[in-house]
Amino acid sequence: MKATATGRFLLVLMACSVHAVTCRTAPKDQTDRLSLLEFKKAISFDPQQALASWNDSTHFCNWEGVMCRTTRHRVTNLALENRGSDCNFNNIEGNIPDEFAKLPGLLVLQISSNQLAGSFPQAILNLSTLGALGITMNHLSGEVPPDLDLSIFDMSNNNFAGVVPRSIGKLRKLYRLNLEVLLLGHNQLSSGFPSGIANLHNLMELGLRGNQFTGEVPEWVGTLKSLQVMNLENNSFTGIIPSPLSNLSQLSYLYLDSNKLEGNLPASIGNLQNLQVCNFSNNLLHGGIPKEMFGIPTLTIIDLSVNNLLGQLPYEVGNAKALIYFSLSSNMPFGDIPNTIGNISSLQALNLSHNNLTGSIPMSLGNLQYLEQLDLSFNNISGNVPKKGIFRNVTAVWIDGNPGLCGGPSELHLLAYHVLPVNPSKQKHSIVQKVVIPLSGIVALAIVITVMVVWWRGRCDGNTSTRSHITMVQRLSIVVDVADALEYLHHSNQGTIVHCDLKPSNILLDDNMTAHVGDFGLARFKFDLAASSFADSISSSVAIKGTIGYIAPECAVGGAVSSAGDVYNFGIVLLEIFLRRRPTDDMFNGGLNITKFVEMNFPDMIPRIIDPELLEEHQDLSQETSLAMKEKSLECLLSVLNIGLLCTKPSPNERICMQEVAARLHEIKKAYPSGS
Repeated sequence: MKATATGRFLLVLMACSVHAVTCRTAPKDQTDRLSLLEFKKAISFDPQQALASWNDSTHFCNWEGVMCRTTRHRVTNLALENRGSDCNFNNIEGNIPDEFAKLPGLLVLQISSNQLAGSFPQAILNLSTLGALGITMNHLSGEVPPDLDLSIFDMSNNNFAGVVPRSIGKLRKLYRLNLEVLLLGHNQLSSGFPSGIANLHNLMELGLRGNQFTGEVPEWVGTLKSLQVMNLENNSFTGIIPSPLSNLSQLSYLYLDSNKLEGNLPASIGNLQNLQVCNFSNNLLHGGIPKEMFGIPTLTIIDLSVNNLLGQLPYEVGNAKALIYFSLSSNMPFGDIPNTIGNISSLQALNLSHNNLTGSIPMSLGNLQYLEQLDLSFNNISGNVPKKGIFRNVTAVWIDGNPGLCGGPSELHLLAYHVLPVNPSKQKHSIVQKVVIPLSGIVALAIVITVMVVWWRGRCDGNTSTRSHITMVQRLSIVVDVADALEYLHHSNQGTIVHCDLKPSNILLDDNMTAHVGDFGLARFKFDLAASSFADSISSSVAIKGTIGYIAPECAVGGAVSSAGDVYNFGIVLLEIFLRRRPTDDMFNGGLNITKFVEMNFPDMIPRIIDPELLEEHQDLSQETSLAMKEKSLECLLSVLNIGLLCTKPSPNERICMQEVAARLHEIKKAYPSGS
């Protein structure tokens, strides 16, 4: 297994701590103590009292987050990142003082996930002993340091700007292996692909996502033979995918999505025999789909959506036996869906929507016992929808937008069901029907999962279409129920349970329209962060935990499981419910997502983007009453959407916890008419 940056930090921490223990006698040299106190002076706000132990009554080697070497009583490790509980982040505010450069024995500095601001003192990097530096998820600014003689450097999720210097790969400490982990994602860095990276021959993980990089991805990336993770998503890279990329035999995770890459998908991709995740979505790629890609035995996720790919889906697709998620949505492939797709026994989600596929729905889909989500909508598929056999375990089906397709399955245990319009000549009109699952035998779990929002269903008999209206009150009740369920999972006395896959198809409505949360297939128990975070960070690198569109940013690149990820999932679901727009909607590309879409329109333009039904449901009342109710509805919507935005902050430590979410939603529901 490949360790993530968090896992490697812990490995370095453990390696560096062999000679580091708590001191019991006062050292003669108080330089380190004074340097630490200067940091405490620079802290303006410490809401969790993380530095409360930093006082004269306790030896500085016993201060929280501090570890010292036994022999000379010098500080070796300083770790003041979040404490792990989603309501107990340190959230330390202040600056990083130059005095940290006066800790000559410092090996590891980990001060991620706080609210530190200002510039990062360059002098700290001159410490000859420093091997790992983590400052991610703060508000630090300035430029990328020119010389990084470290093993691990993570400055992602800050406000750094400018150009990455060429000297970033230059070695000054001859005894030190150069950078193994370089994470610069989610800053404001620009210019072309950083040329200094070419010298980092030991680089294992490279993260440049979420910046403003332009130009081509250079061919010399193929010389970084140790690379296991490369994340270039959400930039403006152009040109073709360089063919030497196929030389990276250790590569496990490849993210090139949301750029402006052109040309063909090279067949040499098939040489990456250790690849587990590849995401080429939201680019300008064209040409055929290389059959060689499906011969990679370890591949679990393929996302080719929103490109200009042509040709037929290769017969060899069935060779990808480890595949869990496959999306070819919004391209231009044609021809039948190969029956061999039924050979992918591990497949859980298949999205072939918005293409030019023809033929019938292959019965071999019935072989996929783990398939949960199937989207074949908006193609030219024809014939009858199979009545039985292929939808046994599927929880969400979209097959609307296929004019030649008729009928529907009899297996109405489906949580979400989208089929075709009532009348093919009237594509805009559809029947809306709730699919409610009997909960007998399931309620005993106390927290179960079910369905929501607006699902399209139809027949080929030409009946007059009707619409089922989902009111503000009903939607508000659903999000309150789900928030209560997650609060119980996160904050009960039995330890924290992290669901890891909250989405609409995992939310069930019973006969009383009460929402329940279920499907705990990816759930994880969290007890003590110190004991579990290392294992989580390693295991999370096996595959992305969650569903594309709902997964938290830190989890999308193998971050450790935490309840903050559930909070993010909940926020996305909340926004989806009130906008009636899926986070995987075609409009969300080029860096735009559902959260940014709401932020851009909040608060003044919100009436333009929410589900129109929510402001039209009072139109049958008198004009004066209708206006008052519309204003009340808008006030409620703004409050609810604001909670959604607070839940979907990019940094986990900026998100509110489910206790606060549930409390706020209950207040909103109580204040809204008929919402009690």
